Amino acid sequence: MKRITVPATLGFLIAVSAGAAAQPAHQTQPTTTTTAPAAQQSASRDATREKLRTLLDATGPKISVAFKQSDKNPYNFVGVMSTGLTNADSFEILILISDQETIHFRIFPKYKGVYLNVNKASDSAGLLRQMVRLSDKNFLYWGADDTFDIFAGYNFTIESGFPDASIRVVLSSIAKLDQYVGEMKSSID
Repeated sequence: MKRITVPATLGFLIAVSAGAAAQPAHQTQPTTTTTAPAAQQSASRDATREKLRTLLDATGPKISVAFKQSDKNPYNFVGVMSTGLTNADSFEILILISDQETIHFRIFPKYKGVYLNVNKASDSAGLLRQMVRLSDKNFLYWGADDTFDIFAGYNFTIESGFPDASIRVVLSSIAKLDQYVGEMKSSID
């Protein structure tokens, strides 16, 4: 039974991650829903964006990241963490505000100047096994976008209000992902 579970879990991880957001070159476009009137939904999303902007402006300098609003999608923010890392070159941090009252973090590690990619790894199956294991052990989960670039992620629902403190916890946890990039090196090189 365990042999069936691991491949099924890997398949599920890939299928779920395939629709996830990627690096700024191919950010997701806003989707539409019919759950709330468009004007109310837009106003709520705009308010969330401004709260997030304020939080990122205050917290970004504390983690040595300058966040900016994406030119491609006004509901995305992008920042790069490159100081204090020993394994990854940098982490590209993409924060998306969806139209479904959620905030999504996608943190893409760069190693040797490129995004880590499942298809380009020397041991793709080993890398996927590590990602599944780390998703079980870590605060942040691991996934792959539609180009199979890997990321660490976290999702927030904002139906009960804006999660200031929780977002700060995720932001302060990003640098700790560097150790896991180090663990992945044997499958990447």
